[in-house]
Amino acid sequence: MLLKSLQARDNELSQTEKQLEILSNGMFKNGMLPTFAEKIKKSNQFPLRPSKIEILQINVGYMCNQVCAHCHVDAGPDRKEIMTVETMNQILGVLKTTEVNTLDLTGGAPEMNPNFRWFVEEATKLGVKDFIVRSNLTIILANKKYHDLPEFFAKHNIHLVSSLPYYKKEKTDKQRGDGVFDKSIKALQMLNEVGYGKEGSNLKLDLVYNPSGAFLPTDQKALENDFKKALKEDFDIDFHSLFAITNLPISRFLDYLIASDNYEDYMYALVEAYNPMAVANVMCTNTISVSWDGYLYDCDFNQMLGLKVASPEKHISQFNEANLNNRNIVISQHCYGCTAGAGSSCQGAVA
Repeated sequence: MLLKSLQARDNELSQTEKQLEILSNGMFKNGMLPTFAEKIKKSNQFPLRPSKIEILQINVGYMCNQVCAHCHVDAGPDRKEIMTVETMNQILGVLKTTEVNTLDLTGGAPEMNPNFRWFVEEATKLGVKDFIVRSNLTIILANKKYHDLPEFFAKHNIHLVSSLPYYKKEKTDKQRGDGVFDKSIKALQMLNEVGYGKEGSNLKLDLVYNPSGAFLPTDQKALENDFKKALKEDFDIDFHSLFAITNLPISRFLDYLIASDNYEDYMYALVEAYNPMAVANVMCTNTISVSWDGYLYDCDFNQMLGLKVASPEKHISQFNEANLNNRNIVISQHCYGCTAGAGSSCQGAVA
């Protein structure tokens, strides 16, 4: 298990400029592989444009109780970036004056933001159609102050999207650290006890699968069936849907690819699996990502690469729905990850 983030280890890949340099050079610079822009030009989808902003994905801080090997956020206990109440109030203002219907809170572990519960309570009052919190599950058991999170989530009808790399202990602990699987199972059982994940329940519990190595996820529905069967038989756990998400070649996963000598092979696999049908439904077409300090990005991945929106207004305090709906989406080679195979977004497969 990694004990520190790339930033804390002073790894050069903690610098977004270095990541973008790697993604722009090598086989993309010498023409061995087409850049993402070149690829979508061939399918007449350049420039990539949004449809309508329906989702605000809010990163309330990079602090996390885990240090996962694949984490594109480079989150961890040593990350101190935390969203303030001032920025949260600016987001609430946007929710009141736009047609955004989905609020998606992420991190790090979003629950570690000291104002997390206040923000959830205030945002709930605005009647958002789908209120998502992305939880790593183990946070529920990390400290006594989090033990009542299942009841808190249920009270506010929060849609939980929770990470579980696999339904077996070895693969999960390899990616997330020793003991993570057992704690995740206990947390899922606690969520089931308050009604989450049950057939016919309005308390939605979805799981997220990320491959543990340098390969693409297999068929999402088949994986979901395997997860449901194994978790029910072994632990009597129920959940609604499984989202299979491709690991994008940025941050700690990029570090892993380079260290394991898999970077070039992985990029070739992404390019070969490119699916033009997936492009129309990638998350950046209906989502705006908001960073902990209030800046706007086309997606969570662009946020981690420092690629702000191509709009005159780049901060939540300046939010201009019309201009954002009329922007070109900023792209680079990591975008192949969202358009490979059945496609990939924070809601799983898109094609």
